[in-house]
Amino acid sequence: MCRVSAQRAQEMTIDELARESGMTVRNIRAHQSRGLLPPPEVRARTGYYGPEHVARLKLILDMQAEGFNLKAIERLIAAGDGSSQQVIDFGRAALTAFGAEEPETTTLEELRVRIGAEDARAIRKAQRLGLIRPLGGDRYEVPSPTLLRAGEELTSMGVPTMHALAVAEQIQRHSRAIAETFVRLFIDDVAHGEVDPQRRSPEQWTELAKAFDRLRPLATEAVRASFEQTMSEAIEQQLTKVLKA
Repeated sequence: MCRVSAQRAQEMTIDELARESGMTVRNIRAHQSRGLLPPPEVRARTGYYGPEHVARLKLILDMQAEGFNLKAIERLIAAGDGSSQQVIDFGRAALTAFGAEEPETTTLEELRVRIGAEDARAIRKAQRLGLIRPLGGDRYEVPSPTLLRAGEELTSMGVPTMHALAVAEQIQRHSRAIAETFVRLFIDDVAHGEVDPQRRSPEQWTELAKAFDRLRPLATEAVRASFEQTMSEAIEQQLTKVLKA
């Protein structure tokens, strides 16, 4: 088969592209209008797409699944200076670096049994904190089963559910502040404030990814060590108060 014939054998209409990629025709047209997808080859008023379009749509789906919004995807693809793939790889690594847990599903009745959430206020607060997410009916998704198990242990020790949720809220607040501090540290002092994909070469993005890999365990170890030291000091202070009473 000649080269042209082989190429045309891989061509597909927009309906065929939709079936191949798992996207709707409407979404494909929307991505095309935003410049996320190269235009098709038009012959006799019909647009024909090829494997490169399937690959681009798969990339868009993968990036969306990993937390990139369409505006960020559009910016990365538009960079077009040879570093876009490195930026995408770096973003993918950063978003998955700390290994989010596999969510679990549960029911309202199971939540009441496990953490004693008889009070509707407790359910509402847990939802507001993102500890549980309603799926419809009486089913809920638990993004972090580890946190739920910690709450379960606390309530089994006699800690009221609302008090356990108050602790979870404090943990979230302080964890966010610590996380933002480390992110700012990386951007300011490691990336030197430069995160524009058009101003870094592919080699520079590779080096930045290596630096992030080195910073990641340092952040985890520093937080753990600091918490253990602070916890020890807090326990010592409380014991001193009790012994003096």
